[in-house]
Order: sequence, then C-alpha cells, then structure tokens
Amino acid sequence: MSSPTRARFQLAGAAVLFSTGGAAIKAADFVGWQITCFRSGIAALAIWLIAAEARRGWTWRVFVVGLAYAATLTLFVLANRLTSSANTIFLQSTAPLYLALLAPWLLGEPTRRQDVAVMLAIVLGLALTFHGTVQPGATAPDPGRGNLLAAASGLFWALTVCGLRWMSARPDRGSAAAAVVAGNLIACAMALPFALPLGSHTAFGWGLIVYLGVFQIALAYTFVTRGLKVIPALEASLILLIEPVLNPVWSWVFHDERPSPWALLGGVLILGAASLKALIDARAPARAVEA
Repeated sequence: MSSPTRARFQLAGAAVLFSTGGAAIKAADFVGWQITCFRSGIAALAIWLIAAEARRGWTWRVFVVGLAYAATLTLFVLANRLTSSANTIFLQSTAPLYLALLAPWLLGEPTRRQDVAVMLAIVLGLALTFHGTVQPGATAPDPGRGNLLAAASGLFWALTVCGLRWMSARPDRGSAAAAVVAGNLIACAMALPFALPLGSHTAFGWGLIVYLGVFQIALAYTFVTRGLKVIPALEASLILLIEPVLNPVWSWVFHDERPSPWALLGGVLILGAASLKALIDARAPARAVEA
C-alpha cells in the first residue's frame, strides 16, 4: 500500500473512531464527570506511551493551550450526556465561526470578505440546530442545557486550534502533542472532585471507558498526526468530516436517538460552511504564491 493511500486510511480510521464518542459516552453507566475524568486520564497515558513527540517540548505554554483543550473535552462529554449526539457534534463544529472572530485578535490573521458568507451560514446553522432541540428523553434528559455546553465546546475548540497554530509558528513554544497530553491531564484533574464517590459499575461500562481513552482519543490522535504528515490539510479536513456525519448514525443505531429535521438541516449548513472555509483557506496560499 502506498504512503498516501495508507495516510488516507489512517485519517478515515481516525474520523470513524472519533465519531463513536457520542454513542459510547451515552452507553457508559457513569456520570459525565466520571467519564471525563477516566477517559482523559487513560488517554493521556496512552498518548504518552504511543507518541514519542508527546514526551518532548514541554513548556509552560503547553499548559495554557492544554486548558482550552481540557475545557473542550469536558464540555463535549457533559453535552453528550444532556442532549443528542447530533446536536453536540453539529454545535461543536461551529468552531470555524469562532476562529474567524478570534484569529485577528489572537493570531493577527485577518478575516477576509469570503469568510463573512461562511460565518453567516454557520450562524444560521447554529440557530436551526437550537431550534431543532429534541424533547427530553432517556439519552437526552436536558437538551437545552446540553446545546449550550456543546456550543461552548465549539468555542473552546476554536481557542485550542488558535493555541496549536500559535505554538506551531515557533517550535520553542512547545509541542502540540504535549499540549494534547496536558489537556487530557488537566481535564482528568478538574473532573476528579466531581467524579467521586465512584460507586459500582459494570465491566462493560469500564470497557467503554478504556475504549474511549485508548481508541477514541489516543489511537485516533496518532492516526491524525501520521496522516497529516503525508496528506494536504484540505484533503485531511474533508476526510475528517466523516466524524460529524457518522456520529449521529451510531447514536441512532445503538440508542434509537433521532435528531430533528431542523437539527439535521442546521448540521448540513454548519458542515457545508466548514468545508467551504477549508477550501477558501487552501486557495489563499496558492493565490499568494501566484501574486
């Protein structure tokens, strides 16, 4: 198998593993804080052991970026326990909207006129997703609050991406892999006081926690980093859109959780706008070179 083909399979595998998070989080017989704590603790250890780059480049800046990533991880789990998987992943996918607003301030990257149309589409998708809030049920007991937490996870994911971009501009600022480990360690530590007392849980529940930490985060992260060394960013970002497409499917298959038509329409707008932004960002360097 050629290197590009293997890299595409790795990225697709990562997207599939990422997409199982919603269904697995809902199936585990733990409260949200316990899932956050143990999932992230296991993930931090697994990434540390799997990825050699995670053991290098530790600076104080790693922990600053790690704080934003820890908030993303925590809010994603808590949102999944309160609202539908579809709403959670669609609302987290609004990160490009926040990036367009934050990048000029944090990175000095100006917002272009083309980005305005993308931002408007994401805002409309955001509104439709909130409008399409499902009625409370067994897998979505508090959809309104869960939607707010999911939208906040999109904001903190945008901050995480800004932080990782800022670090990548100068290697002496720290390692992105170390920031991922730090974020998981911080999430584990922050959630621990709320995760106690532990209570009794089934072997199946513990198995899901191990799966979430080792496979859904650590192995998927390893696939992404290896794939990105070979595949261009645009193609990689489009392959990774498999995650938000499959995420609601797993919850429908395993939990009979059906998103509303409005939420699905909002998700289509958000994902379409995110794809458009990836295309715009990919074409900008080529135009600069031509000029």
